[in-house]
Amino acid sequence: QVQLVESGGGLVQAGGSLRLSCDASGNIFSIYTMGWYRQAPGKQRELVATIINGGSTNYANSVKGRFTISRDNSKNTVYLQMNGLKPEDTAVYYCNAEVQTVYRGSFWGQGTQVTVSS
Repeated sequence: QVQLVESGGGLVQAGGSLRLSCDASGNIFSIYTMGWYRQAPGKQRELVATIINGGSTNYANSVKGRFTISRDNSKNTVYLQMNGLKPEDTAVYYCNAEVQTVYRGSFWGQGTQVTVSS
């Protein structure tokens, strides 16, 4: 079994910064893509950013230039540095990882709330 645990969410004023972390643990042989998604009230879950094992990244247009995704493969951890936060960034942020355990599967964290006040 694989567990993903997010941390770092909270309440911040517009223009502020937060750093999210997601730790993967369990019976992990390797981790392929890791990523962050978010879901605002009444909206579908959307991709924020992803990073593959080799370090290549992909961002949603809405966060390019403001958010940075990174990972520490030695710790099975992925980070999301969020700068210049806007009220429209308010959402529950979920960590996702494609993991090789006894099978290859996609796993999700429980989510962490990010609230940006205007």
